[in-house]
Amino acid sequence: MPKARILAIDDDTNVLDLMQFHLRKQGFEILTAQGGEEGLNLLAENQVDVALTDLRLPDIDGIELVGRFKEASPETEIIVITGYSSVIKAVEATKAGAFYFVEKPVNYDELFVLIDKALERREQNSEIKNLRGKLSDRSSYYNIIGSSKAMQNIYEIIDSVAESEANVLIIGESGTGKELVANAVHYKSPRAKKPFVKINCAALPKELIESELFGHTKGAFTGAMKDKIGLIGQANGGSLLMDEIGEMPLELQPKLLRVLQERVYTSLGSDKQHEVNFRLICATNRNPLESIRDGLLREDLYYRINTIEIQVPPLREREEDIQRLAEHFLRMFADKYTRPVQTLSQEAYEKLFTHSWPGNVRELQNVMERAVLMTKGEAISAEALPLTSIGPKPAVDQPLANENRSPIVIPEDKPREKVNRDLNFDDLCRLLVSKLPPPGPEDDQPNIFERLEGGIVQAALERTKGNKQAAANLLGLYRPRLYSIIKKHNLAESATID
Repeated sequence: MPKARILAIDDDTNVLDLMQFHLRKQGFEILTAQGGEEGLNLLAENQVDVALTDLRLPDIDGIELVGRFKEASPETEIIVITGYSSVIKAVEATKAGAFYFVEKPVNYDELFVLIDKALERREQNSEIKNLRGKLSDRSSYYNIIGSSKAMQNIYEIIDSVAESEANVLIIGESGTGKELVANAVHYKSPRAKKPFVKINCAALPKELIESELFGHTKGAFTGAMKDKIGLIGQANGGSLLMDEIGEMPLELQPKLLRVLQERVYTSLGSDKQHEVNFRLICATNRNPLESIRDGLLREDLYYRINTIEIQVPPLREREEDIQRLAEHFLRMFADKYTRPVQTLSQEAYEKLFTHSWPGNVRELQNVMERAVLMTKGEAISAEALPLTSIGPKPAVDQPLANENRSPIVIPEDKPREKVNRDLNFDDLCRLLVSKLPPPGPEDDQPNIFERLEGGIVQAALERTKGNKQAAANLLGLYRPRLYSIIKKHNLAESATID
C-alpha cells in the first residue's frame, strides 16, 4: 500500500521539524509549508491525503485556508491545530470543512488516531463516490443528460463495449445527441488520451472527401501544394468518427472497407502503404438498411462498421427527460450570459411537454437559450418559448375509432369490486387487449397508448377529487408531466384543485 501523504502548515519551523520527525517515524510521507499560500501551491502540485494546519498563519487566516483547501481538493481531509483554545473557532473550522480540531502542544498519539480516522473517512467517501457513479439510474453520463429507461440502456451498452475494439454504429434522428454518444464511447475507452478525429461526410464536397480522409501527396491534384496527412492517419492510435456515413461517396466505400480489413491505407497520389490502428465510430440519421436498398451504402461495409449498434431515441420518445434537459440548459445559459433566470413557470413546463420536438435535443437547447436571453426576471414564461402550439387532442371520452367498434368494457359477470381485488396489473392489460376488435383490411387502428394515458389520468383525478398534486403522486409523475397530459387530453374540467 502506498504511504499516506500529509501536508503540515505552520509558521514555526521548530513545530514543523517536530511534526516531520514524528510523522515520518510513523511511516507517513510528509510535505511542509510555512504559510497558507505555500501550502496551497503544494496542494496544487501533489495529491494530499490529510492536511494539518495552524489556525494562525502570517498570510492567510486558518479558517479561510480550510475553505480554499476544500475548494481546491475536496477529497483532502483537514485537521486544524491551534494554541488558542476556542469552541467558536472549532465550530468555524468544522463548518468550513475541517475534519477535526486539536490544541497545541500536540499529543502525537492522539494525532495519529485522528489521522487514521481521517484517512478512513477519505476512503469511505471515495468508495461512496465510486458507487454513486455506478448507479443504474444515472441522470447524466459523459455530458449526456437523461435518466429515462432508453438512455439507461445506452449507458449500459457504452459501459459494456467501450473497453473493446469493436466498431460502433450510432443511429438516430438529427439533434438527438449522436456525437455525445460517440464522445462517451471514445473517452471511456483505453484510447481516451489518444486523438479523437471527426469528419462529417455530408459537409464536405465529394471531390474532397478522399483527400481529407486518406491524405494526399504534393501534386496529387490541382491545388495540392504539399503533402497532407489525412484524418485516418491523424486518428492513428485513437478513434475516428465518421458522421453521416450514409453520405460517403459509393466509390470510396471499398477503399474504407479495405482499411478496416487490412489496417493499411494509401494517400491520394501515392503507392506507399501506411499502417494504421484506430477505432471506427460511425453515425447516421438514416435507416442504414434503407440506404443499402437505395444503393447509397454497401452491404459489406455496413456489416463491417456495425459490430455494435446504438439506437439514440428521439426526444418525443423520452418525454421524462424533457424537464431535466430544460433545467440543465437553463442553468448553462444563465451562467453563460449572467442572467438571473432560475426556473420555468408552470405554463412554460406545460408548453415544453406538449411540443413534439421535431428538432430533438438540439431544438430544446436552442429554445432554452433564446428563452434565457429573453427573460428579465427569475422565471421563464410560456411566452418566452418560441414554440408552435400543438392543437388539442380528441377528448378521452370519444370512441376508439369507428362507431361500429365495441367499446372496451369489463365483462358483466365480473363486478368492479371483484376485478379490483383479484386482477393484478398484467391481468388488466391482458383483459384490455383481449377486448380490442381486430383491425380490418386497410383499417387505421387507434393509438391505444394515448387513450390509456388520458384514461388513467382521468381516473386518478376522479379518485383524488381533482387534486392534481395528489394525482401526480398517485401515478408517480412529475407535476408538470401530469399538467401536460391534462392539457393534451382536454381534462382541465376534471382537474380544478392544485
